[in-house]
Order: sequence, then structure tokens, then C-alpha cells
Amino acid sequence: MNELKYREQLERVDADLVRLRQEVVDMRREIGGRGAGPTDAAEMSAVITQVEQQEALIEDLELRREQLLRRLGQA
Repeated sequence: MNELKYREQLERVDADLVRLRQEVVDMRREIGGRGAGPTDAAEMSAVITQVEQQEALIEDLELRREQLLRRLGQA
């Protein structure tokens, strides 16, 4: 794969990371505020599960980002 392809992938990963991190912040704010957020234990559990899934996806994307940066360094 050439350098341009790695850079394009890196840009997509960076954009996804920004979006997912903001979603996690928003969900955590919803959990903490509870004003208009989930009202019962089942809803709260679902939101917490979503946060955990998003955070796992962020970790995967961060690893992918590191791999792309290494490959760009070798290109």
C-alpha cells in the first residue's frame, strides 16, 4: 500500500476517533446529569454498556492509528 492510502486511512481513523470520543463524553454527561437521560435501571445499564462499547472501539482505533503511523514512517 502506498503512502497516500495510509494517509487517507489515518485521516478517517482520526475523524472517527474525534466523533467517538465526543459521543462518549455526551453519554457520560447523560449518565451524570440524569435530568433528561435514562430514568430507570435498565435504561441506565444500556447507556453504560454503550459507553463501554464505544471506549473499546476507541482503543481499537487508537491501535490502528499507531499501526498506520508506523507504516507511514517506513514508507
